[in-house]
Amino acid sequence: MRNIKLTLAYDGSEYAGWQVQPNGLSVQACVESAIEQLTQQKSSVLVAGRTDAGVHAVGQVANFQTTSSIPCNNIQSGLQHFLPDSISVREVSEVDASFHATYSAVQKRYRYVIHNMPVGYPFLKRYVSEFSRPLDEKQMHTAGQFLLGKHDFRCFESHYPNKATSVRTVKELTVQRASVWPVWSAGPLAAMPDSNSSSSEFITVDIVADGFLYNMVRTIVGTLIDVGVGRWSPGDVQKILTSMDRSQAGATAPACGLYLIQVDYDL
Repeated sequence: MRNIKLTLAYDGSEYAGWQVQPNGLSVQACVESAIEQLTQQKSSVLVAGRTDAGVHAVGQVANFQTTSSIPCNNIQSGLQHFLPDSISVREVSEVDASFHATYSAVQKRYRYVIHNMPVGYPFLKRYVSEFSRPLDEKQMHTAGQFLLGKHDFRCFESHYPNKATSVRTVKELTVQRASVWPVWSAGPLAAMPDSNSSSSEFITVDIVADGFLYNMVRTIVGTLIDVGVGRWSPGDVQKILTSMDRSQAGATAPACGLYLIQVDYDL
């Protein structure tokens, strides 16, 4: 039995999320259907992050087991033939039988993209979160530093409890401006030469952690936006964190601005 690792990118706009849902088409259903058509075998696909409806991915990781002898290069081209244009197979490799896309992950990087202009672009509406009021990205970045480290993040979790524990370790949280739509770069973004300029239209929030709770990134972003408009000070974010009360945090930011950028493994 072979264990095949996939790296996927997808536009989540038209999907009910990654996981198979009774109320709409899922990314998982499309990938499993493509595998079955290619290999003539039903396969369950494991995944690094079960992204929600409307959330996108640049570096989603999945794996499945198969007895098929199709070479990895042909698996990549073959799956792409059976997948819709909104899902791309970026890489295919054969990995050890012990590899599990979910449980073998060491950390994940999510990126949230805000288009911070009075008027948005019609062709970006499904791929950024539009926010017309001025935002102070420096204050947002300062506030984000209070979330670094190992904490109970239940105040940033929707419908607590969703997991056995709400304790997670945030390893990086960076807020900066960019003059271009900053999605395609996997891994950390380099500091933009004009990142301090308020004329740079986009604000990115990059968060790296060993795991994430349901709506955790989007709720953190919603909270940082409240700091960005001056409703709260950076220090208030620390108080929200220690309160462990979801009602104290900000709104859940829209799904369309969120991307799963990269998943890291010890391979």
